[in-house]
Amino acid sequence: MTSGEWALGVDSGGSGLRAALHAPRGTGRPDPVRSAEPVRTGPRGIDAGHLMEQLLPMARGLLERAGGGRITAVAIGAAGMASLGDDLRAELPSALGRTLGVRRTALAADAVTAYAGALGDRPGAVVAAGTGLIAIGTDLTAWHRADGWGHLLGDCGSGAWIGRAGLDAAMRAHDGRPGGSKALLARAEDMFGPPGDLPARLYPRTDRPAMLASFAPEVAGCAVDDPVAGGILRAAARHIAESAAAVCPSADACEVALTGGLFKLGEPLLAPLRDELAGQLPHARHVPAAGDPLDGALRIAADIAADRLRLPHDARMLSVHSEDDS
Repeated sequence: MTSGEWALGVDSGGSGLRAALHAPRGTGRPDPVRSAEPVRTGPRGIDAGHLMEQLLPMARGLLERAGGGRITAVAIGAAGMASLGDDLRAELPSALGRTLGVRRTALAADAVTAYAGALGDRPGAVVAAGTGLIAIGTDLTAWHRADGWGHLLGDCGSGAWIGRAGLDAAMRAHDGRPGGSKALLARAEDMFGPPGDLPARLYPRTDRPAMLASFAPEVAGCAVDDPVAGGILRAAARHIAESAAAVCPSADACEVALTGGLFKLGEPLLAPLRDELAGQLPHARHVPAAGDPLDGALRIAADIAADRLRLPHDARMLSVHSEDDS
């Protein structure tokens, strides 16, 4: 990039869009801008038109704050890109070219931008966990993923998984069945009201995973004194380590990073997770995540602008489009 040319990173998730311009090395990331609305999903998957409606004023506002210039490269990391990104891949590169003069566009699964934010372009494995959970690894020739299949089919060890297990233990205590926890029952009653009313409160909601995940901190809060809650977090740690082990590019030496809000649960989860990682990946090196998914999108945007991207291209996980593409 030359003076007046910018790269734009975008993180699209369940709480809306975040976007920022790439900052030169040593200057720190400029404050991102945010949208208030998540991008819609329709019959063609993630709605490219709706994303552009939100992104264009954000991008123009960022340019104005930066003193002008033009955006030559964009990297967008989106939740659901791998399975729901066909409309984005078909429409965004040309739309960004027409409206902003963008020459290169990278479209990535949010797990890929989480990886790039955490480890950059080094081989290794990253577990990204919040309400859901996905593990992704690469040897820089191909991507390998584990889990990320949603709260009904997987996301094992995630916030939704921990919350559901905690509510299961609460309902067991309510019924008098084995495996129940009176401590978790009390927390569930404080959060959601009478246990018998919980199905009516939970099942009709479209944000069931988030509602389940909202109970995960309660499980962590009980874990020190309640053996059932402690057992749930130990099981979650085992699942997380299994996913990390499944995607590590090398059993002999592998960097592993953890990123996402789930790990803010702290030591009740992190202590058993360290033990599990040591047991399942004895030769791996646990490293702190350098940044978040928006940092990863910014890094990818700068790399494609400079034609130095080392992360592997993949039709669904990370695709790069040029204005010269036919």
